[in-house]
Amino acid sequence: MSKQHITTLLVANRGEIACRVMRTAKAMGLTTVAVHSAIDRDARHTREADIRIDLGGAKPAESYLLIDKLIAAAKASGAQAIHPGYGFLSENAGFARAIEEAGLIFLGPPASAIDAMGSKSAAKALMERAGVPLVPGYHGEAQDVETFRTAAEKIGFPVLLKATAGGGGKGMKVVEREADLAEALQSAQREAQSSFGDSRMLVEKYVLKPRHVEIQVFADQHGNCLYLNERDCSIQRRHQKVVEEAPAPGLSPELRRAMGEAAVKAAQAIGYVGAGTVEFLLDARGEFFFMEMNTRLQVEHPVTEAITGLDLVAWQIRVARGEPLPITQDQVPLNGHAIEVRLYAEDPDNDFLPATGTLDLYRESAPGPGRRVDSGVAEGDTVSPFYDPMLGKLIAWGENREEARLRLLTMLDETYVGGVRTNLAFLRRVIGHPAFADAELDTGFIPRHEAELMRKPGELADEFWQLAGELFVQTEPAKVREDDLHSPWAKRDGLRFGLPAQTSVHLMCNGESRQVRVSSRAATEITHLPKAIRQGCTLYLECNGELHAVTAFDPIAEVEASHQHHGGLTAPMNGSIVRVLVEAGQSVEAGATLIVLEAMKMEHSIRAQQAGVVKGLFYAEGDMVSEGAVLLELEDA
Repeated sequence: MSKQHITTLLVANRGEIACRVMRTAKAMGLTTVAVHSAIDRDARHTREADIRIDLGGAKPAESYLLIDKLIAAAKASGAQAIHPGYGFLSENAGFARAIEEAGLIFLGPPASAIDAMGSKSAAKALMERAGVPLVPGYHGEAQDVETFRTAAEKIGFPVLLKATAGGGGKGMKVVEREADLAEALQSAQREAQSSFGDSRMLVEKYVLKPRHVEIQVFADQHGNCLYLNERDCSIQRRHQKVVEEAPAPGLSPELRRAMGEAAVKAAQAIGYVGAGTVEFLLDARGEFFFMEMNTRLQVEHPVTEAITGLDLVAWQIRVARGEPLPITQDQVPLNGHAIEVRLYAEDPDNDFLPATGTLDLYRESAPGPGRRVDSGVAEGDTVSPFYDPMLGKLIAWGENREEARLRLLTMLDETYVGGVRTNLAFLRRVIGHPAFADAELDTGFIPRHEAELMRKPGELADEFWQLAGELFVQTEPAKVREDDLHSPWAKRDGLRFGLPAQTSVHLMCNGESRQVRVSSRAATEITHLPKAIRQGCTLYLECNGELHAVTAFDPIAEVEASHQHHGGLTAPMNGSIVRVLVEAGQSVEAGATLIVLEAMKMEHSIRAQQAGVVKGLFYAEGDMVSEGAVLLELEDA
């Protein structure tokens, strides 16, 4: 097969995966091209690229999902190849075909392979013919609610609705009872249409206490295909992976070989080329069931790279150039253990709702052996409501699982994020949990240990407020003349001296205010304290594993905010209104869905907390809203 010429690569994506792909491309001497939406103009992936091209728009449908604009950008920049990353158009056969028809190279499998595996329904039918065991379910063409109701009753509740063209937890709902099926199906279909442009669904039996084990496969254009061991991705919330590790704890060499060979057969059956992942459910008896094949590079590919020493993006580029795989199956390394966690902008205390805002503080753990951070943001960047809320990934490698786990805990302790709610403390509790240390893994891990993992921070102790007051005063920026901004006294990261012997400060933290009387203390008593950082007008101080933002109390702003929210239901995050289910004057029952809000390609229902009458509606379908905006006013019945 003739070699393909690739010197310039366009990455049709954003965030951490765009940065990660460009890192390898640059190391291989390629020119990198970033594309971006209007609001991503100054995003990190655009800052790190050699060339950047504006697609316009804000939502994915107005930017990153526009095939014609992406191909035009590739041609305008002189790129010979396009890397799709993950998400967006990475598993879109039409995109792969359009790239090929434009005379460009797609860093992914042939469109025919995406067609075969891109639809979960078609993939299950293919696996059934190949003799791979399947979870009982319905994968047919009919999409009406009665068809799904009949199938669900035959399978038996609980069932799992899944978007046939999707992944990443989008368009996926667990249905516990028949009465909830219709609403769940409609919501999942809307999410699937919004995320993938395809609303088709399938339904399957919800297997209790399974492990999620997946096989990384790789194929070249010469008929060679191998598997690069496996990953365990069982720890999930809302069907989205939170922790991934390789190899899967407790997997015997015989089971690894059986799953790996089944995955290779699946790839070869559809003429696969490039990186792909075959996902299985593994039960306690060692039986595995095919779930789906992701025809792209996975978010969790770094743990495979850590235990094999291979660069999968470099392999993608070389395979796209027509080069054969550099090793055989017997030569695939398996060294040590690696664990990855996904750092999200989200609120674990509020059902993991996505969070938006500006990263006032963002500091990653120190580099070193066995440590890796793949991120797509930097301090000062904005997390928007339009895209997936993942900030980055922390990956630790060790000679064994326990060494990797302890190293990852240290990395999490060295990570600081402020200005946006994150799952950082939650991740620390997961990795530090005794059940995780003992590798007691299945997809019910988080619900089973909810009491320990989801514990509320609780009321801040007097000692916290006292320490916060002392640090707030000591780190207060000195007033400096505008013509002397470069003076060391203008910096905001140190301590102040010559303060009054005693002073008073009124502080606000977590919606609570406190008047604190402060005595001046020597700097040596304060500088050794961990996790206390002053950023402008905000002091970030750790308490019980959480980093709390402490600011000066503004009583006027507090009264205005309280008055604005009185009697109204507010938006839990920035987003757009996709459905308004009530009208002014309508009586509603407690728990009724009033408004459906879409943020970061997921739907969130705003429900009545008590029975009442809708007094006023302040937004319509299609409107954008900000976090905290009053959506409607509800009077007591």
